[in-house]
Formats: sequence, C-alpha cells, structure tokens
Amino acid sequence: MSGSPKLVTIFGGSGFVGRYIARRMAKQGWRVRVAVRRPNEAIFVRPYGTVGQVEPIFADIRNDASVQNAIAGADAVVNCVGILNETSRQKFEDIQATGAGRIARISAKEGVSTLVHFSAIGADKNAESEYSRTKAEGERLVKKGFKSAVILRPSIVFGNEDAFFNRFATLAKFSPVVPLVGADTKFQPVYVDDLAAAAVSGVLGQAKAGVYELGGPEVARFGDLISKVMHVIRRKRLLVNVPFFVAGIKAWGLDIAQKLSLGLFTNRILTRDQVKALKVDNVVSPKAKGFKALGIEPTPMDAVMDEYLYRHRPYGQYTELTETAGKIKA
Repeated sequence: MSGSPKLVTIFGGSGFVGRYIARRMAKQGWRVRVAVRRPNEAIFVRPYGTVGQVEPIFADIRNDASVQNAIAGADAVVNCVGILNETSRQKFEDIQATGAGRIARISAKEGVSTLVHFSAIGADKNAESEYSRTKAEGERLVKKGFKSAVILRPSIVFGNEDAFFNRFATLAKFSPVVPLVGADTKFQPVYVDDLAAAAVSGVLGQAKAGVYELGGPEVARFGDLISKVMHVIRRKRLLVNVPFFVAGIKAWGLDIAQKLSLGLFTNRILTRDQVKALKVDNVVSPKAKGFKALGIEPTPMDAVMDEYLYRHRPYGQYTELTETAGKIKA
C-alpha cells in the first residue's frame, strides 16, 4: 500500500546501540522490525512506538533463510550485531565478517534502499586483534554486497546501559584497587544516542555512502577516563596500570578456563584478543569523515555521565545531599 509507513529491519535492535536506533526510527514514523536471536527477551522495545509499530522477530545472521525472512519487505536495514568475546557458538568470523556480508548481499537482493552497517574504529585487515581484523573483513564484504552502504565506526560507546563506564564503576564499589590494561591507550568516547542519530541519517538517505569514524569531542587516556568515573561516583580508588605482558598471561588463563569449562564459564573479564586491541589507540583518524559530515554535534561526557553513574555513588541519588549536610556547621 503506497500510503503505509516504511519499514526498517534492525539486526541487533535490542542491544545497547540498537535500542536507541529503534526508538528514533519509531519517532520518525517508521515501522521497526527488531531482528534478534531471542525475541522473547526483546519485548521491552514494543513501547518505543504505537501498538504493532515496533516488533521483535527471530533472526540468525549465520543463516541465509533467516536473514532473508527478517529483511523481506524492508525499505532499509541496519546491522548493529557484534561481539566483544568469542564463545563456543559465537565466533568473530561468523558474526562480524561472514554475517555482515550476508546481510549486505541479501539486502541488495531484496531491493533494500539503504543499508547502515556498524563497524568499529581500529578495523584493520592487518591488525593483531582478531576482533579488529574481522571488523575490517566485514566492511569489505558489506561494500562488495551493497555498494552504497553507510558504514559507521564508533570509538568506545557510553550511555545508560554501557558496559564500559558502568563496569569500572561497579568494580570500584567492591574493590579498593582498580586494575587497568593499557592505561595510556587513548579513546574518544561517543554517546550512544549520537550514534543512533548518525544511523538514522543513513537510513533516511541523508548521509552519503562511505565510512564515517565517530568519536566524541574529547580524547583521553584510558586511565584518565576511569579517574573521571571515580570522581563522578565519589570513590577514591587506586588505579593500577597492568603491563600488557602480565595482562596477556591472566587473559590466557581465563581463555583456557572458558575452553575447559565446556561452555559453563564465559570469559567476559579479559581475553587475549582484548589485550591485543588495547595496545592501539581508539580515536578518529585526522582525515576521516565524522559527525561534522553528518551535521551532528557530539555530546560531551560531562553532559551525560552524572545522569546514569550516580547509582554507583555511596548513597546513590542522595550522595550530594549527604555531602552538603556534612559541610553545614552546627
């Protein structure tokens, strides 16, 4: 029907970044198909729109028929799927390379108008990290399968549900020492909703085809970022820079433990591949297209961090009141 709303399929649409894109697309009046492996765990996306506007469906990007079913009838496709560590069933090559290429190829076959693909800063076919190598291979396959694709490469992403700042804030609640691997490595944290805005620009055809590297307005050392987190959550902790050699040994032990556990233990603490990735700065390249080319002003960390990290403070939302009361002289 010519007057019916357009449809976008978002692979990984219930994930950290995907849910923000789904919400923005619903506000644009589009129907949103959230393609995930466990639709029953993605029911929370339905209230992002009116009744029936946002619907989670099953999709496995390792399977042609499943991907085709998820894409059928869609005007646009967004691929947010990615993993930070491998398991017995989830491999970098399958998800970030072959799976990305499959989505691009089938999107072109199904006549999709626009494709937005999420990669990562540091994607490099010659990288030491397999995560970074498969991200680069995914980009190559996406360009091959869908020549007009918009590829977004974010730095570390922060926001309410992030697994970066929240992770260290949680650790600080239970430990007087916070170990850091690659404390001198530089990052350019980017706000999750800014990424969603960039993706929407791609879906709506407002962004030209090509690669965009997306980072926030601040570049900082890893150690300085975690110091900022400690200040926000009002906790004084000893930050210890762990040498890469020592971190590699620890990560090796954790990786072995995952293999020997036969799937009972998943190493989400520190992997050998993550140690390799942490050796390389994660910042926008000087000549890369970025937020400016998309007409988006990136959000500074200080404008957002207090809003969601306050829950990690000693007295939560009442910490500032407690601090103020302590300064009042009797």
